[in-house]
Amino acid sequence: MYKHLYKRFLDAHPQQIHFACHSHHYWPDATREGHLQYWDDSCKYVDNKWNHIFSTKVPQAQKLIAENLNLSHPEQIVFAPNTHEFVFRLLSSLNWDKKLRILTTDSEFYSFDRQINRLSEMAPFEVVKVPTLPFETFQERFEAAAKSSAWDLVFVSQVFFNSGLACDIHRLAKAAPADSLFVVDGYHAFMAVPTDLKPIENRLFYLAGSYKYAQGGEGACFLYVPPGTRHRPFHTGWFAELSKLSAVGNEVGYPTDALQYAGSTMDFSALYRLIASLETFKKEGLTVTAIHTHIQNNQKVFLQELDQMKHPLLNRSRLMALDLDHHGHFLTFDLPTTEDCQKLVRDLDARGVHVDSRKNRLRFGFGLYHDTEDVRSVIARL
Repeated sequence: MYKHLYKRFLDAHPQQIHFACHSHHYWPDATREGHLQYWDDSCKYVDNKWNHIFSTKVPQAQKLIAENLNLSHPEQIVFAPNTHEFVFRLLSSLNWDKKLRILTTDSEFYSFDRQINRLSEMAPFEVVKVPTLPFETFQERFEAAAKSSAWDLVFVSQVFFNSGLACDIHRLAKAAPADSLFVVDGYHAFMAVPTDLKPIENRLFYLAGSYKYAQGGEGACFLYVPPGTRHRPFHTGWFAELSKLSAVGNEVGYPTDALQYAGSTMDFSALYRLIASLETFKKEGLTVTAIHTHIQNNQKVFLQELDQMKHPLLNRSRLMALDLDHHGHFLTFDLPTTEDCQKLVRDLDARGVHVDSRKNRLRFGFGLYHDTEDVRSVIARL
């Protein structure tokens, strides 16, 4: 149904069924034109390209992102090459002269998890990780932990990268202490799971980017900063001192409370690709809800076909899911061993199906460039 949007990527891999969209999503053809437009603008404007980017392209990207997250303040969205830059900028806005307490989970993405593991070796930091499993009780347990004590930072994923399980961020936002930084990693949710941030837009920091379901490739990550934020991160960047000069700050497209979190100099070709991708969806009438419905339908076909197959390892008893109506765009199977998992990845790859794994968890990712024929073909190759 939507294969025409991905002709270049599909033509480059005619013998492969790519079922790892959660890892590296194919890009729509329009992103190539966006990438070339960045080159042309760099050639046209040379030294003045920053004025063009911050007066035209950044507001364009902010508006498109805000529309898909239902945010009232698109100007509060800032950009950086990766989410880790934002994570450390947020961490550096805390007062490191006192004991710092971080509440999070045992299923956060590697860049955040490795960073706080390292920080936990330092005296000022105390890190508490709430296990996501059993997921039936996760939200109650996380709420209880959030309410049990004071926390400087509360950090949680909207969709967990190692399972596809999705939580209710509105509910968790209410549980987080009012004086804590409440940060949501939305990377596996943005442009996949319908998300309305308006009710909590004055409470949360929201991290995501274009590498996954926004389909613009690496290099364009963003952070939504709630209005009225007053922090001075000691991890500074290009814009750090501009916060003292509101007139200059306005020239680069960010209000003063968001400037402190804006990234350093970056390759804005990624932003051009992100804009091209989001504009394509808008032109095609592909709202996040429409995208989600397409994926859900294919996931249902996948599981129905799998039920009939009666595979000894890949079956519903090993599927990590609680509510498939509120779930990420990949299905994860918890296998007995890592070796079992790696063997299935290799076997499927030899049969023209690309999937991936995390330890003993096998992941099947679904995208707009899949139809029911693709789904059935994957099952047939198991």
